[in-house]
Amino acid sequence: MLGLKSFDPQEDYILEDERVLLRPVKEDDWSNFANLPESSPEIWQYSLMAIQKTEDLKAYFQEAMIHRKNGNSYAFIVFDKLTQSFVGCTRFYDIQLKYQSTQLGYTWYKTSVWGSGLNAHCKYLLLQLAFEQLGFERVEFRADNDNKRSIAAMQKIGCTIEGILRSHLPKPNGERRDSIVLSILKKEWQEKIKEDLLLQLK
Repeated sequence: MLGLKSFDPQEDYILEDERVLLRPVKEDDWSNFANLPESSPEIWQYSLMAIQKTEDLKAYFQEAMIHRKNGNSYAFIVFDKLTQSFVGCTRFYDIQLKYQSTQLGYTWYKTSVWGSGLNAHCKYLLLQLAFEQLGFERVEFRADNDNKRSIAAMQKIGCTIEGILRSHLPKPNGERRDSIVLSILKKEWQEKIKEDLLLQLK
């Protein structure tokens, strides 16, 4: 665990700025989004976990809690201060303390905040935590290679495309997806990306 400063999966990391507040997910947080599977199925169009009804959403949050207890994932619920409402979820996963790396993903938001700039606020806070407080050297991002909207959002915050994992993972419909891999390194965060992302928040 050389290089990691203080990551503790049982600690409650609270992140916030003038726009958003992120806190650890609780099992009953599904109730903040109970109507979304039926009203906004497009949110999970590219998700590896089929969320089509409320029971699927409950299972999603239960799984997030289990992985946190195991220490290999840490999920946050996203609260939008502008609308005073919970609008989404995101998480660190595949946390590898030995190698000082993690993936950042499982991110979804209500369609009402798509394109509002909220994602940049969330990513700034999460990357600041990862690189400056926890001491990670690498944060990796992955997405369905057909999810052009998500890929564009990752590139906008400064991610570098590394390549495509062909026929990488099964989709809920039984087909297989190609996964695009992107990343941000600690050195890149320190030298340029942090400053560039701050400009997006103004």
